[in-house]
Amino acid sequence: MQVLPFGESALLAEFSTLDDVLAHYGALSASLPPGVTELVPAARTILVTFAAPASSAVVRQWLEDTAPHDAEAGTAEGPGDIVTLEVDYSGEDLPEVARLLGMSEADVVRQHQQCEWTAAFTGFAPGFAYLVAPENPLQVPRLAEPRTRVPAGSVGLAGEFSGVYPSESPGGWQLIGRTDARLWDPAREQPALITPGTRVRFRAV
Repeated sequence: MQVLPFGESALLAEFSTLDDVLAHYGALSASLPPGVTELVPAARTILVTFAAPASSAVVRQWLEDTAPHDAEAGTAEGPGDIVTLEVDYSGEDLPEVARLLGMSEADVVRQHQQCEWTAAFTGFAPGFAYLVAPENPLQVPRLAEPRTRVPAGSVGLAGEFSGVYPSESPGGWQLIGRTDARLWDPAREQPALITPGTRVRFRAV
């Protein structure tokens, strides 16, 4: 881990791998000192913002002294809430995903439901969470040419991640299904249905 200053009231911790981010994020979330206001994980970093009584020196020491959780436990059995999403697995890329993986379409659907998904971080669009699972067997490349329009609720795969598009947008993920769940709603107290650490289960309908 390398800790860098990020303005006057934040530090940026950089890591080598996503597993390192997940392991440290789980440990840091469980031991927030007074004054730390937010932890923002990403693919290789965690941004830590703070205010009085915390100081840059105190927060840096906390970051360096906090031992990471086991990486697999951090992804599969973290403390986050559990969200179940009902999915119509009729995505237009499901046949191609099955071909790429050497599976039947039914096997892809079964594996997607059996994986223990956890939101590693959010980004790209409000409410979009990058979901990871230990030993994920459904790793496929992004589309060679992204679509200009992906409907809201589309469930996709790309690299080591699965995710759900919270709103209509361009996108290059392989689409395997769709959910009616509202991933982003500014009227809710917590607009994002899925936040870092949330565990996600998919159920076919």
